[in-house]
Amino acid sequence: MTTLSVVIPAYNEEDGIAAIVERILAIKPDLAKVGVDGLECIVVDDGSQDRTAEIVQSYGERVRLIRQQNKGYGGALKTGFAAAQGELLGFLDADSTYPPEYFPKMCEIALDGADLVIGSRMAGAHSEMPIVRRIGNTIFATMLSVVAGVRISDSASGQRILRRSILPRIYPLPNTLDFTPAMSTRALHENLKIVETPIPYKERSGRSKLHVVRDGLRFTKSIVWTALTYNPVRIFGGVGLLTLILAFLILIGQLGGQLAGLLDQWSFPQLFGALVLAVAGITLYTTGTTFSYVVALFHRDPIRQGLFGPRGNGRRIEGHYWWLGFLSILIGVGVYVAAVIFNLTDPSLAASWFAPVLSALLVLTGVQLVSAWALARVLAELSRRDSEKQADLKWAEEVAAVAVQQA
Repeated sequence: MTTLSVVIPAYNEEDGIAAIVERILAIKPDLAKVGVDGLECIVVDDGSQDRTAEIVQSYGERVRLIRQQNKGYGGALKTGFAAAQGELLGFLDADSTYPPEYFPKMCEIALDGADLVIGSRMAGAHSEMPIVRRIGNTIFATMLSVVAGVRISDSASGQRILRRSILPRIYPLPNTLDFTPAMSTRALHENLKIVETPIPYKERSGRSKLHVVRDGLRFTKSIVWTALTYNPVRIFGGVGLLTLILAFLILIGQLGGQLAGLLDQWSFPQLFGALVLAVAGITLYTTGTTFSYVVALFHRDPIRQGLFGPRGNGRRIEGHYWWLGFLSILIGVGVYVAAVIFNLTDPSLAASWFAPVLSALLVLTGVQLVSAWALARVLAELSRRDSEKQADLKWAEEVAAVAVQQA
């Protein structure tokens, strides 16, 4: 017997809680048609100061009421999940903005093998979402798609179905409104099977509890920091790559100006800026790859993803850091020796500082690359040893179990 537990977080929702409860209770026959025999409706009253709890109590045993001090949207959902009895967990808001009539279809998708089913408000169904929030949701979905390497259209949808069994993999989750984008980010990086299905969306009457700027910043922070705990190279590497591109564009601009006769001489401040940006970009990228090995060791799982694709498709450029580093050091030393030989460090020259600075930056970049290579090798070896240790322990347990059976 499969049961769906629907959790409704409620805070001062006396005007709408009865309507959404009635709609949820009405979907029980449709749930049975797709193989879900039981329905549990749970309302978590998150410190309401109106008649929300009183209205829910009037439904008797048909609806479970859980009352708690205000813990926030995510906190209310986690309380509901902990109390739920169903193998499938669903949730939606108490203001009738999301359609519970779509739960049977979402359950059917979950029973077909999906770990997380997201009702997408951005996938083509009718939506009354205000333009500002639509733009914001598009930005967040694009951001999540970039950092996770998997396309998703609605990272913050508040109507979902998930299997109870995935909770240990997606926890911890925040108590605040960024609960849903954090869930999406963790689920994607845990390689769970996520399916989006279009749902209509109705804008709530009255004032929304969502603050565009404050919660937008919170959503961004949640996506970025969660991604960093799984795949640092996507963040650090992406920023480092943009920095390197900017440095390249400055150099191209200088070279093009010289060839076109638009510049009489090289702009050394711009060249210096380009060099600093290039070094910063390389540092950020090597930091990201190193962090990826730390994360893999922490999770005891080779979950590292590359900058250019999902897990398994990353370009392991860190294996080349050692010779790139030594080459950079040699070039840096060569630049300084050449500058001394050709007297380019003469204080009377307008740009006498340039060659020594270029030499120093190249040498430091080389040291950074060699150090990152060595650290990556050490962390990879530690990860390998840990995997072999776990395999040996499992093998020993299996041998011991066989010996007990034969005794």
